[in-house]
Amino acid sequence: MTRKTTHFGFQTVDEDAKAGMVHGVFSRVASKYDIMNDLMSVGIHRVWKTAMMDWLTPRNGQRLLDVAGGTGDIAFRFLDRAPGARVTVCDLTESMLIEGRGRAEAARLDDRLDWVVGDAMALPFADNSFDRYTISFGIRNVTRIPDALAEAYRVLKPGGRLMVLEFSQIPVPALQWAYDRYSFNVIPAMGQAVAGDRDSYQYLVESIRRFPDQDTFADMISAAGLGRVQYRNLSMGIAALHSGWKL
Repeated sequence: MTRKTTHFGFQTVDEDAKAGMVHGVFSRVASKYDIMNDLMSVGIHRVWKTAMMDWLTPRNGQRLLDVAGGTGDIAFRFLDRAPGARVTVCDLTESMLIEGRGRAEAARLDDRLDWVVGDAMALPFADNSFDRYTISFGIRNVTRIPDALAEAYRVLKPGGRLMVLEFSQIPVPALQWAYDRYSFNVIPAMGQAVAGDRDSYQYLVESIRRFPDQDTFADMISAAGLGRVQYRNLSMGIAALHSGWKL
């Protein structure tokens, strides 16, 4: 029987092993995850998430599923725009959800939030359950991205919308080269200094480089059955927003 393999950063690993390895990464960095996001992006991830909400236009009464939502950053932003909405945060890593639940209780938002341990490739929700599906800096960690996109399509209601925020590729080679130098030389060292974990942040940098470019990922969303697929580059393509609809 042929072994099915995938990538874990720049390593080739058995498909069955990847989810556990990703779980290990995020279990180790959970307590420092939000601080590291600010440091790694010099706070720009906040601007990107604001752009995500501007395009998503949350509305009261909507049900959002935020996959790989961990510490609740997207969920809180959605509820800030639509206090009458309800959000389910789903993540593979319970320690990330625990961090998020603590933040929600402190902000007195826990009555509008549900926290569920689950796998993006096999979501524990019924068909046609949600108006919106978001995944922010999480889909590149999924073992089989097409399976996750198929699940997004399944759980969205007809007329529902998918939105993905993910690191992407800069279309200017010289700028990509400079960004690579920063990513590989600075971010793992920062992870060691702040979180005491160089290897996890080395993986995160490598996983960004392995993720498909904007057009390829847009084609993957279309292949999952979603329509009106579009993307917008953020910060010259360091990150990108992809949108699609269940028509």
